[in-house]
Amino acid sequence: MYFRKKANSIFSKFFNLELEKQERILNASMKEFAQKGFKNASTNEIVKEADIAKGMLFHYFNNKKDLFLFLYDYSLEALEEEFFGKIDLQERDLLKRWRQLALLKIDVIAKYPEMFRFIMAANFENDGKVKNELQNRNKDFITSSYAMIYDNIDHSKWRNDIDIKRAMDIINWTIEGFGVRQQEKTKLPSFSEFNCDEIMAEMDRYLELFRNCFYKQQEDASSQ
Repeated sequence: MYFRKKANSIFSKFFNLELEKQERILNASMKEFAQKGFKNASTNEIVKEADIAKGMLFHYFNNKKDLFLFLYDYSLEALEEEFFGKIDLQERDLLKRWRQLALLKIDVIAKYPEMFRFIMAANFENDGKVKNELQNRNKDFITSSYAMIYDNIDHSKWRNDIDIKRAMDIINWTIEGFGVRQQEKTKLPSFSEFNCDEIMAEMDRYLELFRNCFYKQQEDASSQ
C-alpha cells in the first residue's frame, strides 16, 4: 500500500518522534489545511500551533506539498482501517452492510474530527499542485472500497425482475449524494451540532425504500 511504503522510508524520521509530538503536528497541520486550503495554509501557523521549530517541520517533510499529501495518505489509511477493519463482512445483506458503514463513519467523525474535516476539505481542493495526485488516490480508494462493500453479497433476497447492477448503481448514487449533503455539516464550528441520530434516521428511510423496491417481499421470499 502506498502509505505504508512511504512511511517506512521517506517519513521514517517523523514516525521516530514520540507519539504526543506526532499528534501535535498532525492535528495542527490538518486543522490549518482544512480551514484555509492548500494554497493559503501557512506552515508558520502549523509550527506555532504544534509548538515546534519551523526547521524541524521541513526536517520531517520536504515541503508543504509533501506534508499535505502525507496527511491525505495517512487519513485514507486510517479511514480504511476504521471502516474495513471493523465491518462485519459475514453480513451478506448489502443494505445492512451499508448501514454498518454509516455507523462506522459517524464513529470516525466523533473520534477524529480534525482528520475528517481535513479529508472532506481535501476532496474539494482545486490547487493544481495537488489536485491530480488527490484524484488518483481517491480513484484507487473508491475502487478498493466498493470492491469490499460488494464482495460476497447475497443476491437471493433481490427480486427476480430487478436488474441488480442498475439497482446497485441507484443505491450508490443515492448514498453518495446523501453523503455529500452530510459533508456540509462538517463545516459546523462544533461536532456537538452534528445530529447523529437524525442522520441515521434519514439513512434508514433510504435503506427501507431500497428494501421495498428491490428486495423480495417477505412472504415471497419465504415461499422460495
